[in-house]
Amino acid sequence: MKSTCLKAVCAVAFALAVMSLMSAQQLSAQQAASPPREVPAQSQPAADPTPAPPAGQAQAPLAAAPSTPGSDAAANPADSGSRSLKSTTAALRELSPWSMFLSADVLVKAVMIGLAFASLVTWTIFIAKVIELAVVQRMLRSALGKIVDARSLADAQFALGAKTGVLSAFLAAAIREARLSAGISSDSGIKERAASSFAEISRAEARRIRLGMGLLATIGATSPFVGLFGTVWGIMNSFIGISKAQTTNLAVVAPGIAEALLATAIGLVAAIPAVIIYNHFARVTKTYLELVSRASGAAARLLSRDLDRTHVNAAGGAHSRAAE
Repeated sequence: MKSTCLKAVCAVAFALAVMSLMSAQQLSAQQAASPPREVPAQSQPAADPTPAPPAGQAQAPLAAAPSTPGSDAAANPADSGSRSLKSTTAALRELSPWSMFLSADVLVKAVMIGLAFASLVTWTIFIAKVIELAVVQRMLRSALGKIVDARSLADAQFALGAKTGVLSAFLAAAIREARLSAGISSDSGIKERAASSFAEISRAEARRIRLGMGLLATIGATSPFVGLFGTVWGIMNSFIGISKAQTTNLAVVAPGIAEALLATAIGLVAAIPAVIIYNHFARVTKTYLELVSRASGAAARLLSRDLDRTHVNAAGGAHSRAAE
């Protein structure tokens, strides 16, 4: 992500350097082409050809000269300064994120919309996984607390009742394996087959609880590059506009570059939360899978107790029959 930001900054710096160089060249060319201004010599006032009015006749007042916009501006420079300030403020207000999105290229718009949708998916997964992990962790801890004092698989199932969950699946797999292995004297084989069933259940639970995290990793890894692609495309269009307008004025070029950089900003907005949320869920999921491993061990211990109890009962029955 740092390399992506560095690439974007380098691209913008290169664009600004090229524009500054072109504007400097154009200014020097204009200064070289403009002829030197001549200072007019001070002339004597010419005689007024209008004859003087006869004596005793009052002189008519001079008509007021009509005002022109240029004379008004020269007479009141504060008004012209305020008008230029208002126009500059209006231009700055137009450079809002929404206006930049509307005036961007079609491909850049598509990139921005895709990144906004990826950000929406990220926050949807975050809300769904927070609720899911909180519920399953609370249920599994409660189930482990209920079977602490259970002496057999049947007691544990009775304590859990009709509740479904990963612990109930472990207990059901152990009971099924004990029933299918009835008449087999090898306890190690029964425990090995039960452990294989427990491993399959654990892997299935891990796949289920990690659903959506791959999408978070993809969004966090690719969003900056997608945004950088939109920025590069927008800067290319800005340079094409510079060549068509034949000007390097920053007021003309800056909006296009700002629209291009908006794609990178949206890409970072989509990528940074995705990476943070992925790392958070990786830690929480690891904690939950440790609880699943505890549940698997509890079911294996109950199965071992049932097998030992079966052998003890069988040996006691044999001794009683021999005594008879």
